[in-house]
Amino acid sequence: MSGYNEEAYQQARESAISLPCPFERALLSRCVGCGLARKLLLAEREAISCTEPGMNGQCQALHRALHENARFALRMDPDRPWPFGKEIRAQCGGLLGLREALELPGSDCDVAGLVTEGVARFGAIAAFPYSRIMRGVVHYQPRRRNR
Repeated sequence: MSGYNEEAYQQARESAISLPCPFERALLSRCVGCGLARKLLLAEREAISCTEPGMNGQCQALHRALHENARFALRMDPDRPWPFGKEIRAQCGGLLGLREALELPGSDCDVAGLVTEGVARFGAIAAFPYSRIMRGVVHYQPRRRNR
């Protein structure tokens, strides 16, 4: 039996992270980066916190929009929680799809930069070209685990 207390960890996490990043899984998997993210180590785990409240609100809105639009593309039941693999596909694929929709050169993918550029170009997060972005979600393949 393990002496690990998940509830205590969650309480410590909530007290240490005032602005949780909605794209934490994408950042931890290193498919994207963000200049506004701050990495924390809690109980030998990595966590990501945002340093900018205004941008965090926009990222939260984009995260919700990606979930709403990806439900059909990933064949998700709206009443079920998102499994890890599909969450990674929605986050990484969605952000990489946004980079493609913005036709940005290079391979760097900064979340805050993408959201800022997307809002500047399309006017609002609701106006993003989700049909193009969903191509990135559908085609994204998470990294295979080493066995």
